Formats: sequence, C-alpha cells, structure tokens
Amino acid sequence: MDWTALWLSLRLAGWTVVVLLPISILMGRFLAYRQFRSKGLVEALVMLPLVLPPTVFGFYLLVAFGANSPIGQFWRETFGHQLVFSFEGLVVASVIFNLPFAIQPAQRGFEAIPVEVREAAQCCGLSPWRSLWKVELPLAWPGLVTAMVLTFAHTLGEFGIVLMVGGSIPGETKTIAIAIYDRVQAFDDRSAGIMSAVLLAISLVTITVTFWLSARVGRRLS
Repeated sequence: MDWTALWLSLRLAGWTVVVLLPISILMGRFLAYRQFRSKGLVEALVMLPLVLPPTVFGFYLLVAFGANSPIGQFWRETFGHQLVFSFEGLVVASVIFNLPFAIQPAQRGFEAIPVEVREAAQCCGLSPWRSLWKVELPLAWPGLVTAMVLTFAHTLGEFGIVLMVGGSIPGETKTIAIAIYDRVQAFDDRSAGIMSAVLLAISLVTITVTFWLSARVGRRLS
C-alpha cells in the first residue's frame, strides 16, 4: 500500500472540495434562478468535462498551464516555480475538471426550493445574502452535500488529468490512481489489489450517500 500516494490523493480531493464549495454555491444558485439568452451555452461549458476524454481535456490544460503560456509565465513569476507537474497545478486542473460534479447537483438543490419560500424571505426584508445564508442554504444542503461527495470521490480516482498535468512525481503528483497503474505495470497485483479495494470502498460509500441525498431532493420536488 502506497500511503504517500493515498495521502496526496486525499489532500488533492480535500483542496478541490474546499475551492469548489463556494463556486458551486454561487454558480449553482445563479443558474437555478436566472434566465438569460446564453444560459444553455454556459451550462454546456460547465458540463464539457463530462464528455471530453480526460486525456484530451488534460492536454488542453497542459498547454494552458505550460511554461510558454500566459498563465504559466504568470505563475512562475509570482511563485517561482512552474504550474504544471506540481501539486498546485493538480489542484487547479482538478477544480476545472470537477466543475460539473460540483455545480450541477448544487443547481438542482437550489431549483428544488419553492419560489414562494424565496419570495417570503424577500417580503420579510432579508437581503439576498441573508436569504442565502438563513433560508436557501439550509434547504439546498442535500444538493450541496451531493456535489461535494461526488467531487471528493471523483478526484480520488481521477487518472487521465493527473497524468497529463502532474505526471508521476512521488510525494508531489503521484496519486493513488497513478500508484495503482504503476503497480500493475510492475506485475505487483497484491499491492494494486489492496489500493483498488480502498478506492472501491470509497466509491461504494459515495454512491450510497449520493442516492440517499438524491431521494431526499426528489421527495421535496414531488
């Protein structure tokens, strides 16, 4: 068992959840309540990582974060090291790649809030921010929890994006998924099996929690 790789994967998943939580709240709420001409295009862009192969998406991120790109040059000048093949680069790539897993469930959670509830909050004199904090978040929490659980579990098992943007640097970018691949390549089936079983257990718990929360959201909609 590669505990270093597992710990790095948990760190990556944790940071991805922390960064995406406020983004999912703001974007999910915006897409749930607002109607505008290009809304379909915005939703399609959010969902794009779901349909693009991870290696293709990872290639575009590698080009965008590379040393010759404006983003890569800015990162090197600001922080003194390159963005690609670093843990920070993995976090940025993971955040972008997990946008649909974070935003869509949050959007569905906000859409499940009856319009009358939000109108009542406005009639009571609550500002939009107080209404969000006091009324909407307590009602939309199943969708938000679903978003964060899916994001966490998906990040743990991600392979293509990690390999393209981060490579396989031990202690820096070598996640548990990369470690499993390396063990299989070395014909170490026992270690690969143990690490795969850990990810399988996490995935099973994730799916169970997600279905349970989805059922709760569905009952509120009915």
